[in-house]
Amino acid sequence: MNKSKSNLWVKLEEGGRVVIPSEYRKALELKPGVKLLMSLEEDGTIRITPLKVVTKQIQEWARKYVPEGVLLSEELIQERRAEALNE
Repeated sequence: MNKSKSNLWVKLEEGGRVVIPSEYRKALELKPGVKLLMSLEEDGTIRITPLKVVTKQIQEWARKYVPEGVLLSEELIQERRAEALNE
């Protein structure tokens, strides 16, 4: 499946279950147990986004506010070490 948007009709099953078609699961590398974010959009559509995509979007958003070459994890570790020395 290419990256362009495609539409496919699916059926709502008992208990509100919807099966994600295999071609979509393969394209997005979705396996049983993968976390998905489901959101109800203002226009009445439902969006389902894999956690790894949400994580990437958040990282890209946050990167705009962190200078190049700065690792926030390293800064946090340094702060914790300094706090521990002051205790």
